[in-house]
Amino acid sequence: MTMPIIDATIKAGVCGFTTRVHAESEDEQEVRLAVESDCEKIRKLAEAIPPLDAYHEIEAGFDGELMKSVRATLKGCCAGCAVPSGLFKAMQAAASLALPQTATIEVKRA
Repeated sequence: MTMPIIDATIKAGVCGFTTRVHAESEDEQEVRLAVESDCEKIRKLAEAIPPLDAYHEIEAGFDGELMKSVRATLKGCCAGCAVPSGLFKAMQAAASLALPQTATIEVKRA
């Protein structure tokens, strides 16, 4: 069995910051995220993310370790930041719990 490895690029929006995520799992359950970002706040978040049990994270939802790290470190950050969702999606795909598929948020004036 090959180790699932996922690379994701998250362009957060009007802030102009780009975050790159490398997610891998040797057993399709414990996932390690390596995060690089132009954003100082996201870099601090990256330091706080422990190895994640993907099954627990999905079951716990917004109360999982990833989102606890987000709440603890992204104080004063835009609540609409797309990076936390992107990190979650990368984790899911690395654990083979979701297909690696592009997700987008397109915002336009009507």
